[in-house]
Amino acid sequence: MASNVSSALSEVDAMIFKKRTFYGDEPERQAADHPAELERRVAHFLAVAPGLDAADLTVTAKGNTIILAGFVATAAEVARAEEAARHMQGVAEVVNRIEIAGAK
Repeated sequence: MASNVSSALSEVDAMIFKKRTFYGDEPERQAADHPAELERRVAHFLAVAPGLDAADLTVTAKGNTIILAGFVATAAEVARAEEAARHMQGVAEVVNRIEIAGAK
């Protein structure tokens, strides 16, 4: 068994890794200020924010404006989500369309 392991390790040591190749154009990398990247960063920040259940929220970026929509349980969560989005670098404006679940 030990012999098999050592021979497998020597094979791994001999592996050669080729340069990445793409068929067609190389994938585009999005700049940090790109709306999709801003949207991703805000959504992630809301998902990990303490005291906020962001499972039913959507984040949309139009330029450097963030649109928040969906449902949360309390008015405090509505305010917390808006405040968190406002403080993200790159966000110029927040449009808050979040509703309190069950409130009409």
